[in-house]
Amino acid sequence: MREHTAPPPRMLGRARLMAQALAALLCLAVLAALAALAVFERREALANAQERAELIARTLEDHVTRTVGSASLILQTLGDGVAQQAAVEPQRLQTLLAQPLLRSLPFLRSAAVLDEAGLVLASSIAAEQGLRIDLREFGKLPRDGQEALLPLLPGRSLAALATGARDPRAAGVGMLPLLRMVRGPGDRRLLLVALINPGALANFQQDALPQQGGLALLSSWDGRLIAASDPLALEPGARIAAHPVFESRLREREHGRYVGAGLLPGTQLVAYRASRSHPLVVLVELSQQAVLQTWRSRLRWLGAMGLLALLAIAGGLAALLREMAARDQVRHALDGAHEQVAQRERELSVLLKSVQELIFRTDAAGAITFVNARWAAISSERMEQAKGQHLADLVVPADHERTQALFRLDDRAGVRQAQVCVPAADGSARHFLVAVVPLHGDGRIVGFAGSAMDVSERLASEQQLQHQSAFTSLLLEISPLPVSMFDTEGRYVMVNQAWEDFMGCSRSQVVGTRVGRLLSHQDADLHAAYDEQLMTRGGRLRYETQVLHSDGSRRDMLITKVLVPGAGGAPAGILCTLMDVSEFRDAERATREARDAAEEASRSKSEFIANISHELRTPLQAILGYSELGVARGQAAPRLAGMFNDIHHSGQRMLALVNDLLDVSKIESAVGTFHLERCDVRTLVQAVLRELDPLLGQRRLQLRLGLPDEPLVGKLDPTRIHQAIRNVVANAIKFSPEGGELQIDCDATPQGELAISVADQGPGIPPAELEAVFEAFVQSSQTKDGSGGTGLGLAICRKIIDIHGGRIVAANRPGGGAVFRIHLPMSVAGDSQLQTSY
Repeated sequence: MREHTAPPPRMLGRARLMAQALAALLCLAVLAALAALAVFERREALANAQERAELIARTLEDHVTRTVGSASLILQTLGDGVAQQAAVEPQRLQTLLAQPLLRSLPFLRSAAVLDEAGLVLASSIAAEQGLRIDLREFGKLPRDGQEALLPLLPGRSLAALATGARDPRAAGVGMLPLLRMVRGPGDRRLLLVALINPGALANFQQDALPQQGGLALLSSWDGRLIAASDPLALEPGARIAAHPVFESRLREREHGRYVGAGLLPGTQLVAYRASRSHPLVVLVELSQQAVLQTWRSRLRWLGAMGLLALLAIAGGLAALLREMAARDQVRHALDGAHEQVAQRERELSVLLKSVQELIFRTDAAGAITFVNARWAAISSERMEQAKGQHLADLVVPADHERTQALFRLDDRAGVRQAQVCVPAADGSARHFLVAVVPLHGDGRIVGFAGSAMDVSERLASEQQLQHQSAFTSLLLEISPLPVSMFDTEGRYVMVNQAWEDFMGCSRSQVVGTRVGRLLSHQDADLHAAYDEQLMTRGGRLRYETQVLHSDGSRRDMLITKVLVPGAGGAPAGILCTLMDVSEFRDAERATREARDAAEEASRSKSEFIANISHELRTPLQAILGYSELGVARGQAAPRLAGMFNDIHHSGQRMLALVNDLLDVSKIESAVGTFHLERCDVRTLVQAVLRELDPLLGQRRLQLRLGLPDEPLVGKLDPTRIHQAIRNVVANAIKFSPEGGELQIDCDATPQGELAISVADQGPGIPPAELEAVFEAFVQSSQTKDGSGGTGLGLAICRKIIDIHGGRIVAANRPGGGAVFRIHLPMSVAGDSQLQTSY
C-alpha cells in the first residue's frame, strides 16, 4: 500500500494563513458588500419615498387646479348667462342657479350673484336669496371680466357673512371664495361668487396618501392653511410659520423636494408644488423615520446573515426581492393615483348621466355627440341612437326654425335659450326650456353644450294661476261689499261694482286719482292717518266711521284694510273693504235707550223700596215696644203673655225683612258708601263666630275652624264683609241638622285671592238652583219649610262681594250638605284706607 504523506506543517500553516486570510478577506468582502448594500438600500428607500411624495404632490396640485378651474368654468358659464338677460331680475337669475348640477358637485358649496351693495340677487341655496353681505369680508374685488381666488374665509355659506348674522361661525369650518366681476344688463356690475369646499379637497388629499400615513395640505402662496389630510394644531386660515418652503424655497422655485424640517416632528421628506394657475401651494410630508423603518428591519436580517456567507447571500437575495417589492409598491401607488383620477372622471360622467335635466353636446353643425340618461324624456330611442340626430328634428314643426337658430355659427351670444314643444310617445305635448352655450376652439365655434329643462308642469301651473286670478277678480266684482285698492302713494288701482254703486262714481273716473279727492278734508285726514299706521305696523286694520253715500246720506261703515304684498316683500298697496253697519248701530242705540229706561225703572223701584221701608219701621217700633211691654206685664196671665210673645216674634221678622230691604236698596242705589281699608279676614271670621256662638250651642253643632298662622290681609270694608260672612254662617247654622258639623276654612290661593269656605251637613241645594239662590226673594226648594226667611240674605252677600271685586259661589258636598266659597282680592303693600261710594 502506498502511504499518504501529510503536507508539511509549514505548507499547512501557509494554507491556514491563506485560508484565514481568504476567510478574512471573504468576511471583509461580505461585510463591505453588506455595508454597501445597506447604504444603497437606505438611499433607495429615501429616493423612492421622495419620488412618491413628489408624485402625490403633482397629483394633488393637478386635482386642486382642475377643481378651481371647474369652478371658474361654472362662473364663466354663469357670467355668460347673466350677460344675456334682458334685465337684472332676481327670479330669472335664481332660475339659472337652481340647476341640480350646481347642487350636486361635491367640491362646490354654492354659487351666487351679488350686486355692488352686497345684496344676494340669486343663489344655488334658495335660503340665501335676499341676504346682504358685507363685501369688505372679501377684501379687494376683481376688476370687470376678471376672477380672483380669495383667501380662506370662516363659515359654511354666504349666510355666515351676512350683515347681522345670528349664527356663530363654526370653528374649523371654512370656504374658499372664487369671485368674478361681470357686467350685466344695463351695464350693471354684478359679482359672481363660487364657494369651494375645502373639505372635499382634504378628503382627496387623505385618499392620495400612502398607507403608512404622512401629511398632505393645501395653503395659499403666503402660507395660510386651507385644508389638510389630518387634523393639525393649526386652524384653517392660520399662517404656517417657520417652514422652509414658505420662508425661502417657494420664492426660488415653484416646485421641488428636500429632506429636512417640516410641520411634523423629526426629519421629513418634503415635496411641494405651486398651482400653475392660482396662488395655491400643495405640500406633502412623509416622515423619514417611518420611511426608514423598513430599511432598519432589513439591517437586522443583514446582520444575522453576515455571520455566514451563505446566509449573507440569501439575505442579499431577500433584500433584492424586498427592493423589487418596494418598487412594485411604488408602481402600484402610482397606478392607484391614476385610477383615482380616472374614477373621479367616471363619477363626473355618471353624475351628468343621473342629472334630472337633459344634458347634451353637439358638433358645430348641431348634431348630437353626447346625451345623458334624461334623453328618454324627449325621445323613446336609446341613448346610443341619439348620436348624429338634431334637436330641430324632434320638436313640433312650429318650433323647428326657433330650434335651428340655437345652433347658428354667426351668432356670438354666450347663452342661447328657446322654449320648444316636443311630442311625447303617448301623443301628449311636453314643453322644454333649452339653453345652449357655444364651445370655442382655435377662434371658432367647434360645438355646443346645452341642457333642456322640462317646464310642462310650470306652464300648466301658470295657466292655472291665470284662471285663479280671473276667478278672484270675478269674486271681487260680484261681492256685495264695496272693495277698492290703492297703491302706496294713495292712488286708486281697482274698485268693484259695489263700490261704484255706493260712491256713485265709475271706475274710469277714479282709477289713477288720489283717494281723498271724493272726501272732505276731515275725512281725508282721518283715513290718511289710519293708512300711515297700517303702512308702519303692517297686518290688518279695522275701524268704524261715517261715509257719504251716493244718495247724500251718511252711513255708519265698518272699514277693513290690509296690506297687499308686492315683489321682494315690500307692500304694493292697501286693499280696503266697506261694510254698511248703519242698521246695527240704529239697533244698538235703540237697545241702549231701552236699557237706560230699564235702569231708571230699577232705580225708581229701589228708591220706592227704601222710602216704604223707612215708613214701615216707624209703626214696627211701636208694635215691638208695646208687645215687649205686654209680655213683661202679662206674666200673671200666661195666655195673654203668649199672645204678646207671638206679636213680638212677628214684629221681629217684619223688622228683619224691612232691614234687608233697606240693605238691598242702599247697595243698589247711589247712596251707599263702602269704606275700604286693610284688615285681617281671620279677625272678621272670629268675630262672626263669637256673635253666633249661642246659636251653635242651641243646635249642638261641632265647629271645625281652619285658620292659617299668617295674616290674611285684604282691602275691604270690615262692616260689609262681616255682614256677608255672618249671613252665610247663619244660613249654614240654620239648615244644619242638630248635632251636625260645621266646617269653616280660610286661606290664600295661588291666584292672589282670599278664600273663605263655609260647609254644612244640611239638605243641600238642587243643582239647577245653585245660581238662583243668590237672587233677591229666592230660596232653595230644599230649605223652604215655612218657618221664615226673606230670601235677601244671599242676594245682599253677592252684591257686597261683587262691589269688592270678588265672587261667591255655592256647591254641594259629595257626602251631603252645601258649601259656600267667598273669594276676595288680597291687599297690595302700601295700600291706604279708601272710601268708595256706589
